[in-house]
Amino acid sequence: MRAFLAGLFNPPAKGPAAPMRVVNLTRQTEIGRRIEVAGSGESRRKGLLGRTGLAEGEGLWIVPCEAVHTVGMKFPIDVLFLDRKLRVKKVRHAMGAWRLSGCLSAHSVLELPAGTARSSQTSRGDQLEFIP
Repeated sequence: MRAFLAGLFNPPAKGPAAPMRVVNLTRQTEIGRRIEVAGSGESRRKGLLGRTGLAEGEGLWIVPCEAVHTVGMKFPIDVLFLDRKLRVKKVRHAMGAWRLSGCLSAHSVLELPAGTARSSQTSRGDQLEFIP
C-alpha cells in the first residue's frame, strides 16, 4: 500500500495516472469509476476549472490538498476531505460556486458530482479504497 501511495503522490513524469475506481469500504458502496488524479502542481491548480460538469462516476482526487475553492465553477460538487490513511475527515455536499472549504487535518481532497456522497452514504470516518 505504501508503494502504491508513493507512486500516486510522485507520479512518473510521462503523463497523468490512469483513472481510478474508488470504493467506500465502510458502506460497501462505489463512489466513482473514473477518478482522475491531480498530483502535479499544475493539475492541482487547474482542478475542475474549465469543465461544464462531471458525469456520474467521474471525479478528481487532488493530492496533496487541504482546501478547495469553487471560484469560476459552473456546477456544484461534493467534496470529501481525506487523511493519509484515506479516511473521510469532512464532507461538503453540493458545494456551489464562489465557495471555499478546507480541513487542516486533510491530506487530499476528492471532488465528485453533487449528490454522490449522499447516494453512496459516505460520511465522516468512512474508510475509502482507491483501485488502479
